[in-house]
Amino acid sequence: MRYKAKKRPSEISGSPRTKPAEVRLDELMSAAEKLFLSQGVEATTVNEIVESANVAKGTFYHYFSSKNEILEALAKRYTERFLESVQKAIDGCSPDDWEERLRVWVHANIETYVKTYRTHDIVYTAHHHHDRANQAKSAILDQLLEIIEGGRLAGVWAPNQPKIVALLIYSGVHGATDDIIASKTTDCTSFARNVSDACLHMLPRITEPTK
Repeated sequence: MRYKAKKRPSEISGSPRTKPAEVRLDELMSAAEKLFLSQGVEATTVNEIVESANVAKGTFYHYFSSKNEILEALAKRYTERFLESVQKAIDGCSPDDWEERLRVWVHANIETYVKTYRTHDIVYTAHHHHDRANQAKSAILDQLLEIIEGGRLAGVWAPNQPKIVALLIYSGVHGATDDIIASKTTDCTSFARNVSDACLHMLPRITEPTK
């Protein structure tokens, strides 16, 4: 992929008339995303993208060779932003409150997915749940597994197979969210609470021995 281009001399010198390469690239991708959402990928042309981003056509091809390549870049950006959104929510929890961290992970996943599913469906239109090479799924799964392992090491719960439990929770949360998206429910707070309760039932608690 060619979208990580080197800065030009004018950008390095900090010329006020030239936007930094990172800003220009982000604006170009945002323009493409907006058009893809409004009229579809197939119906959108490169000419429309550069016109919307207010750049020359050569600028597009400086970063991307095709619409497919910009879709790949949008998918990467989508996953990064998704992970950042969920991690920001988790970071607001107490470091040793593993149950709350799991609940927040579930809620943030549901809320973020509901808000961004249209972009998700565009950039990951060819992905399926059984895709073993799905790096986006792996990144989110690792985030969840870190919480499950943290709770296990802290003696909060004792799953026999942490990775399997993480897979079941991941698939369950995203599958359940597809259902709430289909029903066009806008308030997912109570829904996320119920899903969190169901997920916690998959993690056997460690209880103090009876004296």
